[in-house]
Amino acid sequence: MRKKRFSLILMAMFAGLSLFGAFSFGSKVSAEESRRHAIYRLYNPNSGEHLFTPSTYERATLINFGWKDEGIGFYGQGYTKTIKVAHVYRVYNPNAGDHHYTASFGEVQHLVNVGWHDDNISLIMPDSLGQPVYRLYNPNAKAGAHHFTLFKYERDHLIKVGWKDEGIGFNAYDKLQ
Repeated sequence: MRKKRFSLILMAMFAGLSLFGAFSFGSKVSAEESRRHAIYRLYNPNSGEHLFTPSTYERATLINFGWKDEGIGFYGQGYTKTIKVAHVYRVYNPNAGDHHYTASFGEVQHLVNVGWHDDNISLIMPDSLGQPVYRLYNPNAKAGAHHFTLFKYERDHLIKVGWKDEGIGFNAYDKLQ
């Protein structure tokens, strides 16, 4: 009886491992692609600011404070040996309550020198792969003066209503794979 139960347990474990292998190792997603991660986009209805974060904790906290969850803004790139990555830095203006994103460390240093705070958050993005993330500036806004989007239609609409096109801020992926 014990031998039979032991055999059944071994067979169940073998079947489970076989299924695990079929789903895990048989995937067509490369190891490099599987290192992509979500960058969440949130909106503050009080200030008009959009915020991007890779942190599910920060996302949940801001939602509890009244920010509107806009889902995944784009996908970043995890560290790899074969894909060159870019660091997109996040800084915060305590006077305006505004966040800004830049791939230029020189821009970060300048903003910190004039009173912005370095959030010590770096979005890891593909350096030359993926799609462009457009950077726009609203000269009439005190907070939320910059906007970043993957969507050309969103960029074009904002330009039409008075925002200034600042070109491509950085690259990102529009999907996980």
